[in-house]
Amino acid sequence: MNRILIATALALSASAPAWADQALAQSKNCMACHSVDKKVVGPAFKDIGAKFAGQPGAANVLAQKIIKGSAGVWGPVPMPANTQVSEADAKKLADWVLTLK
Repeated sequence: MNRILIATALALSASAPAWADQALAQSKNCMACHSVDKKVVGPAFKDIGAKFAGQPGAANVLAQKIIKGSAGVWGPVPMPANTQVSEADAKKLADWVLTLK
């Protein structure tokens, strides 16, 4: 019984950061154009994470794209600037996306 409780606690604690940042993505309206695992208007977060995985400074690059917007990286539809997102929140979102390969 204790093993089951420990395994459950470990599983929940491992998934908690991902849910916390998905909640942040929802609160910043990221989910209006993106989904975790499928293309909506913009690419899936998992596709973004895979594309930028292992690149030096990827989190900072993505954080700036979140704040300033981007065009031409994933096709003809531009990503608008999200100036309401703070640098700290953009970094949290970028770090989260990079875990979703």
